[in-house]
Amino acid sequence: MTTETQQQDGAEVGTGKDTLTVTDNRTGRQYEIPIEDETIRATELRKIKVHEDDFGLMTYDPAYMATASCRSAITFIDGENGVLEYRGYPIEQLAEKSSYLEVAYLLVHGELPSQQELDEWTHEITIHTFVHENIKSFMQGFRYDAHPMGMLLASVGALSTFYPEAALIKDAEVRYIQVIRLLAKMPTLAAFSFRHNQGKPYVYPDNDLSYAGNFLSMIYKMTELKYEPDPRLEHALDVLFILHADHEQNCSTSAVRSVGSSQVDPYSAVAAGVAALYGPLHGGANEAVLRMLRRIETKDNVPDFIRGVKEGKERLMGFGHRVYKNYDPRAKIIKKAVDETFEVTGTNPLLDIALELERIALEDDYFVERKLYPNVDFYSGLIYEALGMPMEMFPVLFAIGRTSGWIAQWLEMIDDKDQKIARPRQIYTGERGLEYVPMSQRSG
Repeated sequence: MTTETQQQDGAEVGTGKDTLTVTDNRTGRQYEIPIEDETIRATELRKIKVHEDDFGLMTYDPAYMATASCRSAITFIDGENGVLEYRGYPIEQLAEKSSYLEVAYLLVHGELPSQQELDEWTHEITIHTFVHENIKSFMQGFRYDAHPMGMLLASVGALSTFYPEAALIKDAEVRYIQVIRLLAKMPTLAAFSFRHNQGKPYVYPDNDLSYAGNFLSMIYKMTELKYEPDPRLEHALDVLFILHADHEQNCSTSAVRSVGSSQVDPYSAVAAGVAALYGPLHGGANEAVLRMLRRIETKDNVPDFIRGVKEGKERLMGFGHRVYKNYDPRAKIIKKAVDETFEVTGTNPLLDIALELERIALEDDYFVERKLYPNVDFYSGLIYEALGMPMEMFPVLFAIGRTSGWIAQWLEMIDDKDQKIARPRQIYTGERGLEYVPMSQRSG
């Protein structure tokens, strides 16, 4: 297989053609495949056959390590240089200057809103925060100790039965109201699942509060007539929502797109995203960080733990990333949010362990050579715990922020003429042509 280049005195000289020339050594035939955006279409390989009745060549790519499933204008990641942008805007600027609802508008609409547009957007979301009383009854039917993420998964899917018109996904107006409902109701469902797990009465939304403030009210409010969130906690949570809003074609986003490609309603597609986020390798990663910090116990034990990592006896959680080969830009931002949170809640001894672990790892050649830098999960769990959240709630909080990204990706997929129902190919490795054996003739 060769690219369109020629060898000249040991140097490669391009032909000026954006193509890939492939020689099939089985047949000696050559094929010219177009290159666009540094990719080739996998279906072009189908032309490569030994016999005309062959299916054609396929690529084998477990976990889609080097396969692009879509074109997207939502999130850009440069993992080598630690860059994350939403619609072209650096995450650092959005986290510092924007609000979560403004970022959600950006992801969904493709551009930053004017003040009037943001006010209207915020108002529409705010007036849709309440859920039908039957949803409340539905959630009360779960066991007293039901996992909050399982409750969120079920209740998001159940919304499709309350809004059957959501199935009309080609109708722009119908689609838009579902976008509003999902963004508005996700914090309510998340808070209800938390209160249920805690054995506390559900708290209705307070539409006088901000998006993050309202969620804190539904979590914390007890007997007071009016809950007033601490602005530092409110801001820290809002920043967390922004950092988690979207992250390209991760596991849960791919699930939303894959299920959504069947043209199902958006509630069912987003429920698929919640289900994917339920997994410990995705939404539960920050829980693993906290367990690791607790096991280390004290700052003095960090050197021994680092030694155990190098010897393969311990796992360093919260470091390294499938995409980032540099410091995760979200981790830098979240450290500031940690400081804001602990100003209100008081310091956590686990933070001292985390800071020492980070300091040593960033200076040690073993970790630097392997490009193991802190990721967003390394610090987010500390904030969630400081907010009084049990570990079971960590992926639920993740889901609130990620909802805007799931919706934006779903909308983009609906309008993408290249997209069809997802149907990956397989390489069959089983038996062929077996004869059915009657039960009386089968051995034990």
